[in-house]
Amino acid sequence: MAKAEGRFDKSDFIYIAENDEYQCPAGQRAIYRFNTLEKNGNELRVYWTSACPKCPIRDQCTTSAYRRIRRWEHEEVLERVQQRLDRRPIAMTLRRCTVEHVFGTLKHWMGWTHFLTKKLEHVNTEMSLHVLAYNLKRVIAILGIARTMKAMRLMGA
Repeated sequence: MAKAEGRFDKSDFIYIAENDEYQCPAGQRAIYRFNTLEKNGNELRVYWTSACPKCPIRDQCTTSAYRRIRRWEHEEVLERVQQRLDRRPIAMTLRRCTVEHVFGTLKHWMGWTHFLTKKLEHVNTEMSLHVLAYNLKRVIAILGIARTMKAMRLMGA
């Protein structure tokens, strides 16, 4: 939202892992202050610099007295994923070509709606049945019904 309004966003702040702090666009260091817990259970570390109130570019950074930067406890995982994507930008295109079609097909079979069951274990079962049906239809489409039945007999199914 900050970027859309012309202000710096989190990507403009550089995380310095060895000191566990951020460097802001003005060159100041935002140090760790405290941890906070989100409603979904994620733990966030909160950083800010004491230089914010007198910063000459504060208006480009925040509308409040201090710019607070939040870092998820596992954010380094997201950073590693982003680095891999930056090294190989074709990866997401390849994923869309191979995986997203399957989920689109399953969603279509489900009527473009939600799961019919409630509770995670039941939803897991429902999803597993959808995946099994998808895989069986693919095998039949590739091998044909006769070869699929023969393979199933050989496997003792």
